[in-house]
Amino acid sequence: MLYGGAAAAAALAGAGAAWWKLQPHDAAPEVPLKAAQDFWSMSFDSPDGKPVPMAGFRGKLLLVNFWATWCPPCIEELPLLDFFYQENKDKNLQVVGLAIDQPSAVRTWLQTRPLNFPVGMAGLAGTELSKSLGNRTGSLPFTVVFGTSGQLLHRKIGKVLPEDLVQWTQLS
Repeated sequence: MLYGGAAAAAALAGAGAAWWKLQPHDAAPEVPLKAAQDFWSMSFDSPDGKPVPMAGFRGKLLLVNFWATWCPPCIEELPLLDFFYQENKDKNLQVVGLAIDQPSAVRTWLQTRPLNFPVGMAGLAGTELSKSLGNRTGSLPFTVVFGTSGQLLHRKIGKVLPEDLVQWTQLS
């Protein structure tokens, strides 16, 4: 009987941890302010080699989505993010996708499913960047939202939902 109770407690704890992981979270105090500030000095190459400097998006509500072509939930959320960007791009809002992937894989994927927002190639270093912004496990997809004054406002591990986007547009 004792083992059954321990197993039930462990299952409950695991379910609670999984639930927490999938919930949106405010930018946590453990995210170093310097990491959020350093983000604005970064630049990534687009899949076709053009620079995508983050400083060019400062002053807008900026949603940064870390994704990969081999990540099913990433691929599932990209059409939603693209639609959201198209609907809100004239409202001082910007979406940027940072691909944790090979440029050739991203170029091939974008040929069949183009996106209207900028995509930067973060490569494997993007995993470390996402960790510095609060993604402790390096999971994908991972999304952060920066406010118009450059501060990190929000982060989410897991697939973005329409209600997340509604909430985030009210942050600016």
